[in-house]
Amino acid sequence: MGRITVRRRVRRIDPHGGRERPDTLAAEEPLEIRLNGAPLTVTMRTPGHDVELAHGFLLTESVIDDPGQISGARYCDSPGPDGRNTYNVLDVRLAPGVAPPDNSVERNFYTTSSCGVCGKAALDAVRLRSSHPPAADPMRVRAETVTELPEALRRAQRVFDSTGGLHGAGLFTPTGEALVVREDVGRHNAVDKVLGRALLDGSVPLRGTVLMLSGRASFELVQKAALAGVPLVAAVSAPSSLAAELAEEQGITLVGFLRGSSMNVYTAPERISEGGGTPSEVPRGSPSDQPEGTR
Repeated sequence: MGRITVRRRVRRIDPHGGRERPDTLAAEEPLEIRLNGAPLTVTMRTPGHDVELAHGFLLTESVIDDPGQISGARYCDSPGPDGRNTYNVLDVRLAPGVAPPDNSVERNFYTTSSCGVCGKAALDAVRLRSSHPPAADPMRVRAETVTELPEALRRAQRVFDSTGGLHGAGLFTPTGEALVVREDVGRHNAVDKVLGRALLDGSVPLRGTVLMLSGRASFELVQKAALAGVPLVAAVSAPSSLAAELAEEQGITLVGFLRGSSMNVYTAPERISEGGGTPSEVPRGSPSDQPEGTR
């Protein structure tokens, strides 16, 4: 798995005593995203699928809404202590005529692995009007299908099995088919990678899809879903009050505490069929779940 995981010796202590043993940790390294050569953001992430992450970040920051607006992305030379390239600096080039981000809104683009909207100047700066409003999406999903998604996401989290330390995000059809699943130490990075893959595949707006989250549903994750046109966001844990408010504004069905056969539906419950109704499919492309090329 390369730099996705790191092996480390630990002392394991249990009722039978203590002993030395190897343990596997999820890798966490900084990624600096540059835009046309100028630094834009630094995020702490699990290495891998960095081009997807950059596309998803730019989509959900309203810099782009089409993959053709990016002309290329390449790693810059960023040597570590051993002189080898760390692949921790990615320069993204906007296509000719694409406007750079608006600097009129003060932002702090440094983000940690656990926080997405840290440093935004004010809440009003992240309220949005999506280019792909999901409110009119006619998708319907069986409640039984929704309750199966946490386990489907968990089965697809390959690195979690060895580390136990990664968030997961997955895009699913109304019948529960996994379209793309990504893992990362940062929940917002995992979502950016999923949405970036969909953007690269030409599948945005993501009508007729469900975004499944392995943790809580925070404001910034609902914001990202709205900007990509996702009509249903489901999470195994709780949403925040602001996430529910934004979901209601944008017409997104927001599900929380999705555990076993139960769930809480906070907004737009009409998309979930409780009596075994037929799910609806909306014609769309299918994002690829193929990993990026090896480094």
